[in-house]
Amino acid sequence: MYLSPEIKKNIFNEHGGEETNTGSPESQIALFTHRIDHLTKHLKANKKDINTRRSLILLVGKRRKLLNYLKNTEIDRYRAIIKKLNIRK
Repeated sequence: MYLSPEIKKNIFNEHGGEETNTGSPESQIALFTHRIDHLTKHLKANKKDINTRRSLILLVGKRRKLLNYLKNTEIDRYRAIIKKLNIRK
């Protein structure tokens, strides 16, 4: 399983501050980024997997909405998460 509970806890500790802080925009963006990376690798090997491609597009849209929210409310946190996760803008 690519996203075990230990990996989730690690992501939330690193980006959300603690493992119980699962709702912060930073932790959600980090989780979406991890899932996007996994799906991108999968699609490189399985080019005709249309359902995975659709899931990837939906995840990118969700991450984009959270990034826009963070950009409009707290620009410093937005810049920090972009730099930390190496997300292109």
